[in-house]
Amino acid sequence: MTKDDIITLPNPHLREKSSRIHVITEDVKKLIDDMTQAALDWEDSRPHEISAALAAIQVDQLYRVVIVRSDFDNKKARDFTALINPEIVKREGVIVTDYEGCLSVQHIYGKIPRHTKIRVKALDIDGNEIRIKAEGFLARVLQHEIDHTNGLVFIDHIRDQKDAFYTLDKKGELQALNYDVDIANNHILWD
Repeated sequence: MTKDDIITLPNPHLREKSSRIHVITEDVKKLIDDMTQAALDWEDSRPHEISAALAAIQVDQLYRVVIVRSDFDNKKARDFTALINPEIVKREGVIVTDYEGCLSVQHIYGKIPRHTKIRVKALDIDGNEIRIKAEGFLARVLQHEIDHTNGLVFIDHIRDQKDAFYTLDKKGELQALNYDVDIANNHILWD
């Protein structure tokens, strides 16, 4: 797969709940590999961004599978960890608002409130149950991706906040968007 296989809003599939995986087959493993290739191809086309994670729905596969980059700070480290049927079992810490973007929401970033700590359970690629205590950026990424498996996109958390939308300029700096001019009349985000 390539970046062109990543679906974007207003594709209605992004609003659908994904199905659980009951048996980890070779097809599931191939999906994980395809997702990794699409995420890396997307990243290679962006000089100022990394592909932190991807959900299967973003490549138009309605399965509860996400991949998460193993090292967010090193763009040269190109490996991802697969989580199958991930679910948040506990939200902890405080709620902090910070910037998020999404491969399926082109050119829009937003300030999103998320818990600073979460606990997640999932299956690994071999079918073993794993439990993760995540905090900080990893907790944010996992909440974002698990939202995808439930048919939610990050902008769903900021619809009523007019000062929460941004875009990247050519230097890779976030620039505020005017909600009334740039967002409200751009029905592509919610239609």
